[in-house]
Amino acid sequence: MANVTTAQLFEEPFDADEYIERLAWRTPGGGSKGGAEAFDPKKLLEEFVNHIEELKQLDERIQRKVEKLEQQCHREAKEFAHKVQDLQRSNQVAFQHFQELDEHISYVATKVCHLGDQLEGVNTPRQRAVEAQRLMTYFNEFLDGELRSDVFNNPDKIKEAADIIQKLHLIPCVYLKGKYHDLERQLIQEFTAAQRRGEIGRMREVAAVLLHFKGYAHCVDVYIKQCQEGAYMRNDVFEDIAILCQRVNKQVGEVFCSPETVMAKLIQSIFENKIQAHVKERLDETRNSDVEQYLKNLYDLYTRTTALAAKLSDFNLGSDKHTFLSKLIKNIFSCYLESYIDMERQYLQNRSGMILQRYYDSKNHQKRPVGTGSIQELKERIRQRTNLPLGPSIDTHGETFLSQEVVVNLLQETRHAFERCNKLSDPADLPKNAFSIFLLLVEYLCVDHIDYALEIGLSAIPSADAKNVNLYFLDVVQQANTIFHLFDKQFNDHLMPLISSSPKLTECLHKKKEVIEQMEVKLDTGIDRTLNCMIGQMKHILATEQKKTDFKPEDENNVMIQYTTACSKVCAYVSKQVERVRRSMDGKNVDTVLTELGVRFHRLIHEHLQQFSYSSMGGMLAICDVAEYRRSAKDFRVPLVLQLFDTLHALCNLLVVAPDNLKQVCSGEQLTNLDRNLLHAFVQLRVDYRSARLGRHFS
Repeated sequence: MANVTTAQLFEEPFDADEYIERLAWRTPGGGSKGGAEAFDPKKLLEEFVNHIEELKQLDERIQRKVEKLEQQCHREAKEFAHKVQDLQRSNQVAFQHFQELDEHISYVATKVCHLGDQLEGVNTPRQRAVEAQRLMTYFNEFLDGELRSDVFNNPDKIKEAADIIQKLHLIPCVYLKGKYHDLERQLIQEFTAAQRRGEIGRMREVAAVLLHFKGYAHCVDVYIKQCQEGAYMRNDVFEDIAILCQRVNKQVGEVFCSPETVMAKLIQSIFENKIQAHVKERLDETRNSDVEQYLKNLYDLYTRTTALAAKLSDFNLGSDKHTFLSKLIKNIFSCYLESYIDMERQYLQNRSGMILQRYYDSKNHQKRPVGTGSIQELKERIRQRTNLPLGPSIDTHGETFLSQEVVVNLLQETRHAFERCNKLSDPADLPKNAFSIFLLLVEYLCVDHIDYALEIGLSAIPSADAKNVNLYFLDVVQQANTIFHLFDKQFNDHLMPLISSSPKLTECLHKKKEVIEQMEVKLDTGIDRTLNCMIGQMKHILATEQKKTDFKPEDENNVMIQYTTACSKVCAYVSKQVERVRRSMDGKNVDTVLTELGVRFHRLIHEHLQQFSYSSMGGMLAICDVAEYRRSAKDFRVPLVLQLFDTLHALCNLLVVAPDNLKQVCSGEQLTNLDRNLLHAFVQLRVDYRSARLGRHFS
């Protein structure tokens, strides 16, 4: 029972701690909580001692069993080693017998080969003699002029007759030559008939016979001509050719012993006849009548021909198939590609000029000459860069003379030109041709359209002292920016890939930079003059709406308004212009222009406030006006502008502060760094300046 218990306790997986717990639990009075019996440590100790003795006995029995098994294993290992040695000796004997047998077989085979050579040496001359006798018999019939043998009279034996004629045709005999040509003709006819019936096996047999005849090439020509019959049934000749070549490629491999030669000859025939005729017909009908359609057709035909050649290059056409196909394409298109770029440029010039002219005609606008060097041109340029009154500005009635439709049409035409240029230009000429197209785009889009619109826009900007004017130049700026983004996108997407690895890249980038700089100069000039006009409008509002009594009211105790009418109108005008600038600009240009406008706006208000004298209540009104101006300045979202109006607001406090507090206010955070002359100038605007002797506070 103890052994059984021990065996149960040793069940896998074995855990020593669990083993002790289970042993204690099985012992009466050995459980940790007592159970049915109270815990008895003596019984547990006794059980552990007895169990240890049992384990020692079990260990001894297992050890004896292990030793017995080890002895048995050593004995069986020795027996197995003896068996292996016996097998190795038997294998050695068998290998020796095999070597002896192999040598004997080689000896017999050598004898058989020698005997075969001797028999062949005797049989070959005999066969040649028999063949010679047979040929002499047939040749005798040709000399007699009467063919009696069945081989020459039985149509079913044309193959044997061809073999005989092939062997005899070198002998000078008129009748023999006639029979040679007659048989050759019959074989070609048989091949043609088999081709029409679709009998591939018969075609292969006849082609193999004709291979040794001079007419083999004619057989191939007949095959090529016949396999094209009825092949061009669709409107798409290129699709027809691809299907035809796919079908024939499989067939020639089954019929001819050199299928690559036949396939190459078929493709050459297709290119030199069918494709060349198709290209000539499509291009010649439009070359002189419709240049646009001619260029589209040329691009389409060349693209589809090269795509077809790429498909055909998968076939076995010989070792240099790519050169072979390229030469076929060049032979067809060379006469058209030589003059391609000239026609492309001429078409692009005419088309671009027509698009622009049609647009200006729709506006009933006669284009003004730009940069003529005339006196009027000189006046215009002086007027653009100064505020000198050299005559009235042009009234464009709000027309920017920029059209996204025109731009899209010009860019689309140029994109098509780049695509054709990429496909149709010789790789060596591609960068040069692409650059010439780019120059036309610059000429018509950037110079004749955008730059012209900027010139007209500059001419339409009124002088800074003009009243109640509408400023359209910001609309010109907005549209010019949008258009130039489109131009830049086409430059990166369609031109850069064509010139990126050539010296023309530097020229293109330089030209683009030059165009951008020229436009930026005009945009900057126009924006600067537009800002001057905005300030002029504000100045006009202040001059007409601001009254001297606003800041020296007759009744100091009965002022009900929060800020003056002039301030209200100026702030409303400023808000509109700020919003307009945001709509017209993009990116960092918004902050740049608003910063400049904000600085000029601040300077105007600062100078305007210094034109008046202020009573105590008037000073409060001035502070209210500046507070309203400051609220407008927040719309700029430019820290500098807001800081300037904060300082101006602090300066206006000098108009109302008690005389004894002036020094303290001037030492405040916002005024302490200002020039004391500026502070003094504001204090002098107070009506009580002399009576209160405020000057002593700045002595």
